Amino acid sequence: MATGQAPGNPIPAMRTNQPVEHPVVVIGPQYLAQYPVELVVSSKLWTLGENDFKVCDINGTNIFQVKSKLLTLHDRRFMKDAAGNSLVNLRQKIRTMHRRWEAFRGESKEEKDLLFTAKKSKLFQFKTQLDVFLPNNKGEVPDFKVKGGYGESSCSILLGDSNTLLAQMHRLHSLKTMILDSDSFGVTVYPNVDYAFIVALVVILDEINADRSGED
Repeated sequence: MATGQAPGNPIPAMRTNQPVEHPVVVIGPQYLAQYPVELVVSSKLWTLGENDFKVCDINGTNIFQVKSKLLTLHDRRFMKDAAGNSLVNLRQKIRTMHRRWEAFRGESKEEKDLLFTAKKSKLFQFKTQLDVFLPNNKGEVPDFKVKGGYGESSCSILLGDSNTLLAQMHRLHSLKTMILDSDSFGVTVYPNVDYAFIVALVVILDEINADRSGED
């Protein structure tokens, strides 16, 4: 079954992977592709009061951008499409031991617009692992897991406690990133997986690893 094409839909990646049995949609079905999608997520470090992200396909076409507001009570990130429309806002819950983040639709803060929550799997970790829960999940088993943590060099995003791979990420090293004082990550999102959702998880993982607030 064909899915809607998002504006600025990224071009296919070269590698292939067995598609998931059922489409994984969290932010919107327009961000599903029938092929693997390769994205580059770049973050500019230590800009004044904020840390911004740019998300492009492998041709350099802008797909998403993430604007940050750190000088507020809650750390907030606004994920926008290429036209500047707010898709999701990410909020860190202060004074939570597991570094809990919440994702809301658009610029809303209402509980009815909650899309997912993400938190560290364990309080003390050598490698960052995140548990991700959808709003209707009141149990202990997460809907998605992020394993690895790119303080090292790569990580994987999995469906629940299974070995079903939804996306992979690895750090990119180049002279350009060193000169521009920026971080870049290659992200491969497999078929029928909401790539906007994967980008939101990448941003949260980066913020948790950076531990900017100094408050655990």
